[in-house]
Amino acid sequence: MGGCVSTSSRSTSGSMGRREEVSPTCCDIGFCGQKRTKRTFSDHVIALHHLPSVPNRVFTNGKSRSSCIFTQQGRKGINQDAMIVWEDFMPEDVTFCGVFDGHGPHGHLVARKVRDALPLKLLSSMDSCQSRQNGSGQTCFKGSLKAADLEKDISAEERLISLWREAFMKSYKAMDKELRSHPNLDCFCSGSTAVTMVKQGSNLFMGYIGDSRAVMGSKDNNDSMVAIQLTVDLKPDLPREAERIKRCKGRVFALQDEPEVCRVWLPFDDAPGLAMARAFGDFCLKEYGVISMPEFSHRLLTEKDQFIVLASDGVWDVLSNEEVVEIVSSAPSRSSTARMLVDSAAREWKLKYPTSKMDDCAVVCFFLDGKMDSESDYEEQGFSSATIQSYHSGNAGESDDSCHRSEPSLQRNFTVRPSEESEGFGNGRPHPEEFEGNEDTVAGEDQNWLGLEGVTRVNSLIQLPRFSEERPNH
Repeated sequence: MGGCVSTSSRSTSGSMGRREEVSPTCCDIGFCGQKRTKRTFSDHVIALHHLPSVPNRVFTNGKSRSSCIFTQQGRKGINQDAMIVWEDFMPEDVTFCGVFDGHGPHGHLVARKVRDALPLKLLSSMDSCQSRQNGSGQTCFKGSLKAADLEKDISAEERLISLWREAFMKSYKAMDKELRSHPNLDCFCSGSTAVTMVKQGSNLFMGYIGDSRAVMGSKDNNDSMVAIQLTVDLKPDLPREAERIKRCKGRVFALQDEPEVCRVWLPFDDAPGLAMARAFGDFCLKEYGVISMPEFSHRLLTEKDQFIVLASDGVWDVLSNEEVVEIVSSAPSRSSTARMLVDSAAREWKLKYPTSKMDDCAVVCFFLDGKMDSESDYEEQGFSSATIQSYHSGNAGESDDSCHRSEPSLQRNFTVRPSEESEGFGNGRPHPEEFEGNEDTVAGEDQNWLGLEGVTRVNSLIQLPRFSEERPNH
């Protein structure tokens, strides 16, 4: 049974009130056996290289039909956070959202690269998984499953979950592979977190690495708003993460002056001090237990679920899940929620940690009913209508062409720790992938872990020299 790639134009309503002809942004998730294709999937991916012209893709401060996003630079140098909302990511009511928090000398470039490339890899991986599954004679299905369909074939949802799990795993792996071989982007001591979600009808799929977090606002039986944490902050002191790192001869401990922040260190040197257990990039630690394999989860949304907030740790370090949900649910307008969260985080940084430098903040507020404010409410927030267009904001370094640039201003974030006796280091080091654990949703022992209460001042403490096998000519 063959897959159908839908490329027929259809009219959608833009968030600024205008209507435009939009081509679906990838292959149709539904497989019906009936050909509707005018172009192949690979033809469409080539067209997506022109990302600024892709409609309904928002990555600068502004809003879309169902979400608003906002980021603000902290006091550590250039803003290393990135974010994206891509509506019409696929047909059948599919939206992609993500927040990416870079770290290290080139972290801002890594985060932007992941923001642009990871969704495309997810599309490609999904197409590959679908093609293989249909080639093996699996029953076809639509992405948005109805109750009657589930009664007839309960395994349809299981196959849908399996497809997305495999697509997330493959795309994250391909993303890290591309970063390792990137000719102009040094990711040896630079990297990025990722918290990504795909909403497909009433299904919510999530893949994430690092300590960026997703929280959902939902109503309980008493119609009161409650906060539901959808992800786990993948810090090095989580038992499962620490065990993998230590078995790969990496070291996990906190410095005396910040005992609440556990970090990952090389076995033979007190560096680089990475404050997370999984990340894109950071290849100096990939042999010692830091991995890029995402945690994957699926959730069936209900009418009680109201909105989802994705944010970098600059928000979560100073605001609790409950505070975030309260701010969003009590905001005067939906289009103001992301900015209100960032402003609230900035105030809390000054109050709680007056001697610390505020971290960058990035927020995506996604409303599950697909509704936003009127255009007049939107304009009152001071956003230009150009913000919903998929054009770069004009910041230096937004494109890959700037990957070769260094950022001297970031060097102040790196300090050298006095040498300490390293833990044992021997031969026969196991490969990190042997301990990557189950690909399913988060293990029960980790689900109640809410992250560190303290402040992660920087995610990586020092930059290591980059070694090359080439010898200098004398």
